[in-house]
Amino acid sequence: MRTGITRAEFLRLSAGTALLAMSPFGLGADMGQQPVRRRAIPSSGEQLPVIGVGTYRGFDISRDAGAAWEDCRKVLDALFAAGGSVIDSSPMYGQAEEVVGGLLNELKAQDRAFVATKVWTQGRQSGVEQMRHSMRLLRRQRVDLMQVHNLVDWQEHLRTLRQWKEEGRIRYLGVTHYTSSAYDELERVLRAEKLDFLQIDYALNDRDAEERILPLAQERGVAVLINRPFGGGNLLRNLLQQPLPEWASEYGCTSWPQLLLKFCLSHPAVTCVIPGTGNPRHMLDNLQAGRGKEPDQALRKMLIRLL
Repeated sequence: MRTGITRAEFLRLSAGTALLAMSPFGLGADMGQQPVRRRAIPSSGEQLPVIGVGTYRGFDISRDAGAAWEDCRKVLDALFAAGGSVIDSSPMYGQAEEVVGGLLNELKAQDRAFVATKVWTQGRQSGVEQMRHSMRLLRRQRVDLMQVHNLVDWQEHLRTLRQWKEEGRIRYLGVTHYTSSAYDELERVLRAEKLDFLQIDYALNDRDAEERILPLAQERGVAVLINRPFGGGNLLRNLLQQPLPEWASEYGCTSWPQLLLKFCLSHPAVTCVIPGTGNPRHMLDNLQAGRGKEPDQALRKMLIRLL
């Protein structure tokens, strides 16, 4: 017999259900809700919504996937309705780039989206060809952010990205990784190169980035995107077995995922958190973390004590 509950079950049973009941597509984004908060990209001053969406797994579907396609459409609908814009993808994510491009065209929302993708291959020419292919799949003449995925051949690709930025093919450039084992190399890249963005892992139970990487990004004027904000899933599954603390409401939070996202946003170096999902209910729930009281040091301490 199963004794735990899933995130979907938690959302149905929690106070978050009220939030999820008011959507124009029957899932909950109150169109009167305040838009999600924004933070500045240090290299430009452009304001970016603090909650976005990652497309790993959730958007790796076929166009004839039926309900899954419609779910992804609703995810983007909810994102834009809340004032969000950041969509992160990669050629490593199967069909995700093609799905994003198709949905943005369906929604007539190309100009509302801040689209980030990655280059993930060896060699200059392979990188150029891969990025051109990504732009065709995304149906864009220009990508907002192009990142070197997991630091693969980063020296070569950053040279190309600088050229593309000068030519107006991309607006920003950066590098990514998803594990603290890469932090030594990330630190070297941050110190040696002028970057617009860094994407890394960071969560309540995965705080290694606080030691060197996040402070260095702040010092170097680099915007930070956070992937894996739920600690790979185990953290969230464990927390869902516990009642939500009473003090969560002080921060406008009605679910554990919202608190975990608020934790990431409580670090001043963090610009935007991009939890991956193809589930509209999860997207709506995540977006609420970008509203309400600003996360502060008191929230950080209370959450850390729960571990």
